[in-house]
Amino acid sequence: MSFQVALTGLDAATTNLEVISNNIANSNTNGFKRSRAEFSDVYPSSDFGTANNATGKGVRVTNIRQQHTQGDINYTKNNLDIAISGGGLFRLKDNGGGIVYSRAGAFGLDREGYVSNATEQRLTGYQVDDKGNILPTLGELKIDRADLQPQASEKVDLTANLDQTSKAIGAGVAFDVSNPKSYNFTTGATIFDSQGSTHVINYYFRKESDNNWKLFTVSADTDTVVGDTNGYNISFGNDGRIDSLTDSAGTQYVARNSSGVPEGIFPVTIDASALGSAVDNISLSIDLSKITQFDSASGVNSVIADGFSSGRLTSLDIDKSGVIFGRYSNGQSKAMGQIALANFSSLDGLRPVGDSSWAESFASGPPAVGAPGSASLGYIQSSALESSNVDVTTELVDMIGAQRSFQANAKIISVADSLTQTIINMRR
Repeated sequence: MSFQVALTGLDAATTNLEVISNNIANSNTNGFKRSRAEFSDVYPSSDFGTANNATGKGVRVTNIRQQHTQGDINYTKNNLDIAISGGGLFRLKDNGGGIVYSRAGAFGLDREGYVSNATEQRLTGYQVDDKGNILPTLGELKIDRADLQPQASEKVDLTANLDQTSKAIGAGVAFDVSNPKSYNFTTGATIFDSQGSTHVINYYFRKESDNNWKLFTVSADTDTVVGDTNGYNISFGNDGRIDSLTDSAGTQYVARNSSGVPEGIFPVTIDASALGSAVDNISLSIDLSKITQFDSASGVNSVIADGFSSGRLTSLDIDKSGVIFGRYSNGQSKAMGQIALANFSSLDGLRPVGDSSWAESFASGPPAVGAPGSASLGYIQSSALESSNVDVTTELVDMIGAQRSFQANAKIISVADSLTQTIINMRR
């Protein structure tokens, strides 16, 4: 009987040593979670229970439990190295089309542009539409390497001051771009056409009388007056703020609201001939509601125009919510997807499948998938990797204990053998 009890002890010690050896072997594996061997005693029993004086039948391994505690986060220089700070696992699609889960975040791009790891498992997440809006659709995350399509300008905001002390220009002097004496102040804004080429639209301000100015909008490419060719009429209040902006036909575009604040925009269409290019017409909405007429030098405070030229993908950034942004050479950025994380009711119930990955099982329950930072899910840390949670010093101490247990059980077998030999010698 002692032989059998000692053999169960040897088996348990051997299993414990194997678990410890595996932990130490993976101490440098990103996202690895250490395991712990769990044991229970064995007693003989019958339909009527276990006797009070039962000596026991040894020990058995009841479970190899993985410890899903957070590993240290180490920073790298690769933007696609991703760590999870908090709960959750990456959701990956393997070569067979199945879904596995992992904390190992060493990713890169494969030849098709998918975000994948060294074993060709593809990271999944929420997809985006053509404008970069996040959609509630899960799929493989793919980086679009095509050039960013240019966007024609649609709006210009101009904030400036016109010198109240400027001299009014007589009616006998007609506006002429080439004649500086036909206007008091000029400024311009850079805009983009449908092909991403830049153009300049100039604003020429001409004082007609006290508190009254005229504005001409001119395409600098051809010096063509665009919009109202007769000019826009601007009137200012006694407080120096704009009262109204109308075209030559009397249509009012800017006026004061009930609170006395100027607001409104006026439209200007620049056709291809004025641009000197074979492109689509540019339809601008120009906001001059913040323009003022104070007793100070004429000047521009800000000119803001939207639109941009084409751009080439230069880098990728990932924010803490898992949104992957493509940065382009034209200074623009575009969302290319959002990483999805998954969590389980019982992480201990996950089934290890190798390559630092786990698969769903009945014991784990179904996954709860969501965006990083939501519910029980942690945040994303880019340019970082989560290291193994193995403490080598602790494992070496546990290994000594497992070794002593093995030696003690082996000694029991040796003692039992001596006793058996003594009994055999008594029959001689």
